[in-house]
Parts: sequence; C-alpha cells; structure tokens
Amino acid sequence: MNVMNTATPAVRSAPAVAGGTLTGTAQLVRLALRRDRLLLPLWAIVVAVLPVSSAGAYDQLYPDPAQRATLTSTLGDNPSIALLYGPAYDLSTAGGFTAWRFGTMLAVLLALVCVFTLVRHTRQEEDTGRQELLSSTVVGRHAPLTAALLVCTGFALVAGLATAGGLIGVGNAVAGSLVFGLGLSAAALVFTGVAAVTAQVAEYSRTANGLAGAVLGVAFALRAVGDSADVPWLSWLSPLGWSTHARPFAGDDSWVLAVPLVVTALLVAAAYVLQSRRDVGLGLVPSRLGPARGNARLRSTFALAARLHRGTLTGWLTGFALLSVLFGALASDIADIVGENAEMREVLARMGGSQGVIDAYLASTANVLGMVAALFVVQAAMRMRAEETALRAEPLLTTGISRLRWLAGHLVFVFGGGLALLVVAGLGMGLAHGVRVGDVAGSTPDVVLSCLVQLPAVFVVGGAAVLLFGALPAYTAGAWAVAALALLITMFGPVLDLDQAVLNLSPFQHVPKVPSVAVTLTPMLWLAVGAAALTTAGVVRFTRRDIG
Repeated sequence: MNVMNTATPAVRSAPAVAGGTLTGTAQLVRLALRRDRLLLPLWAIVVAVLPVSSAGAYDQLYPDPAQRATLTSTLGDNPSIALLYGPAYDLSTAGGFTAWRFGTMLAVLLALVCVFTLVRHTRQEEDTGRQELLSSTVVGRHAPLTAALLVCTGFALVAGLATAGGLIGVGNAVAGSLVFGLGLSAAALVFTGVAAVTAQVAEYSRTANGLAGAVLGVAFALRAVGDSADVPWLSWLSPLGWSTHARPFAGDDSWVLAVPLVVTALLVAAAYVLQSRRDVGLGLVPSRLGPARGNARLRSTFALAARLHRGTLTGWLTGFALLSVLFGALASDIADIVGENAEMREVLARMGGSQGVIDAYLASTANVLGMVAALFVVQAAMRMRAEETALRAEPLLTTGISRLRWLAGHLVFVFGGGLALLVVAGLGMGLAHGVRVGDVAGSTPDVVLSCLVQLPAVFVVGGAAVLLFGALPAYTAGAWAVAALALLITMFGPVLDLDQAVLNLSPFQHVPKVPSVAVTLTPMLWLAVGAAALTTAGVVRFTRRDIG
C-alpha cells in the first residue's frame, strides 16, 4: 500500500508538469524554422527585391515628367489592365507605379507561400503520422497549429518590412513604403488564417491546400471584377482588394489594414475551435471510403501516378487557361500602353524580340508562361520525393515493380504536364488575341508556337529537379531555387541591364523570341540535349541509391 500511495501522486502530477495545450510551441517553432531555413528566406528576398528593382528602373523608363503625368490616365482607364494589376491611383511617382505594378502579384505570392507553409507544418505532419507521435509526448494539443501560425506570421512581417525597407532605401516615401509592405503582410496573414481553417476541415494536406487555393482564386476574381467593371464594392469583399484600397503612395489610408487583421483574428479563433472538435489525423469532413476492390485501370504505376497528379495538374491547367486568355486579350492594347516610350520599347524588344511591340509582348508573355510552367514541373517532381519520404514508394518497390517503371509513371506527368500547360497557354492566348484583332486563324498558330518553343527550357529545369531527386534526394527542394533563379534572371535581367553572361545562366534566355523572330533550332536542340542528360543522370542515380 505504501508503494501504491507514493506512486500515485507522481502519476497525477504528470499533466501539471507537462503543461497546457501550448506546451512545446517554442521547440516546434525552432523545428519549423530549421526545416524552412532555405525556402522562407529565399521567398522573402524575392518579394523584397522585385519592387525595389522596379522602383530603381522607373526613372530610366519614364525620365520625362510629362510621360509620368499621363501614365495614370493611360493605364487607369484600361479595364484589361485593371483586371490584372488593380486600380492605378497615382503612377506619377516610382512608389505609386511600383505599388500598382507589383501589389496584387506579390500579395498572391506571399499568400501562397503562407498557405503551403502552414499546411506543411500542420495537416501534412498529421498525414505522415509524425504529429501523432509528438502528441503522445508532452506536446500540447494546440502547439503545432500555434507554431505554424507564428512562423507564417513572422515570415509575412519580415517579407513586408523588408519590402518597405528596400523601397525606402531607394528614395521612396516612408509612409507609402510602410503601407505597401504591411499591406502585403496583411493579405498574407488573412490566407494564413484561411489555411489554418482548411487544415482542420480537410483530412489530407492536398485537399487543405486546394481549398485554401480556391479561396485565393475567388478573392482574386472578386478584386479583378470589382476593379475592372467599376463595381468597387466587390473588391472590398476580397482580401487582395484591401491591400490596394490602402492606397500606398496615393493617400496612405493605413486604417484599411485593420480590416485584414480583424478577419485574420476571427479565422485563427475559428481554427482553434475546429481543432478542438476533431481527433489528430482526422478532418472535420471525413474522406469517403474507397471501393472494396480497385478498378482494373488502377493496376499500373502509370495509373497510380495519374491518380496522384490529376488534381494538381487540373488546377494548373485551369489557371493557365484563364491567365492566357487575359494576356491574349491585353495584347492589342499594349501599343497604347507603351506609347512613344523608347526605353519601354527597348526593354520589350530585349525580352521579346526586335519586331513590333505586340509581337514582342506576345513573345515575352510566352516566355513568362514558360517559366511559370517550370514551377509546375518542379512541383510534380517534388511529388516523387513526397511519395518516397511518406514510405508509400518502398512497399510498391518490394513487389514486382521496378524502380524504373515506378519513376517513369511520374516522369510522364512531370514533363507531359509541362507540355500540356504550354499548349493550353498558347491556345488561350492565341484565340483571345485573334478574336480581338479579328484574325483567329492567322494569330493562333504563331502564338501557340511561341509557347511551345519554351518547352526545352522547361525540360532543363525539370531535368535539374530529377537529377537532384536521383542523386541528392535530401536536397530535391533545391529545384525551386533553380526555377526561381531562371525566372528572376529572365524577367528582371534586361530591365536591370545585367551582363549577357549572367543572362545566359537562364535556359529561357536561349529560346527564340517567336513570333518576333523566326524559329532557330540550334539553341533548342542544345537545351533538349541538356535536359535529356540531366534527366538520364537522375534516373540512373535513382536506380542505384537507397530508398528513403
């Protein structure tokens, strides 16, 4: 009895020692920062550098005060421009032009980074079973969600303040820079809250990301329609519209930023309530049970890969279709936008070829869409690594399925998906441009070709991702850095007048600028050979290394 009496208090005091529902939050924050020690700083630098580079080039592109004075009316009165970039409040200053040019795009980018980061450290941890192991220790019930929220909040604030600091450093107004940077942070925080809610509702990380992405798409649509169709109350329903309604460098209505903060607080509170009402590993909306027997069409590695990639590819195809139609419809207005600005015409010529402004615009836009397609290719390649680390690949490979056969099923969607995206982009942009100029049959083939010539460069990025997966699997995420570097060099190298040797580092600098110039096969063949060599090396290394 004495033994029992002395042991009982020790058992009962364990919960008190363990603490409350937030126990272990600090340790989980350190773990998350260690895991994302490369990606989050990289994205913060990208977000901060883009507007600074634009502000620095503004004086070179528009040296004449008369040109600056007409920018607001020229661009602000164009619904197609407002659809993409938002309302043009005051483009007569470098800060106002930068806020208009990059405000929506950077808000979307920051929102996506926060969504993926939060879901990765919450719902994905439950998918892999790691969260259940942690929950069996002294880690509190709300600690993982709190840690993920703190990391995303810190990232959003650092990125926003770094952007503001950069703009101040190149001579822009302090108040406008702070409103712009904090507006980006506020938009990212709202979608951090959205992801916190979807991570409780969905049972799998892909579904949680998809739901949060759908909310982001609706928000963009509300802002786009509200700003382009002169229905301003619609854009007030969008978190992306709140950051533009703060009017950085054009009034600096900083009080508007209180709206996203209140919405974020409500979303976070809802996420905590929802988390308390479900079990670890489960979502509030349970997944449907599968059939007792698998369909005969699913009895192959290709069918499995199709099942794994189909949702992501469908989303990308839908987004590419919408964006390409928008870009194509805008092409006929590009001459009015550029006007007689010799500097802007020179930049377009360097990016898209030396012929007419419209052809140069189509070529440069196809180039950008090719770089975005490369991001999908990297994401699809990362799926192979996810299957491996989640221990779903190894059981398959213990059967009669060879490594090469398993890998080939995924590579079809890595490279075939990139091809499909460029075909959709070419058709959407070509048809939209053809309808506006009244020459569908004449415009569409050239625009489709301008997108397809990007394919070898896209495959080079994909080959680099496959090589990292095969040879250095722990560093597969480095493929994002490859794609980001190519994108930054190609998009901003000509504007910043970088040395040609630096520009040549991007594979997208070597594709022909169709339809401005004729197709030249030599650089495309070299790119194809390089992509094939990278992919082959990655496949060979994968067949010889350990799994996991």
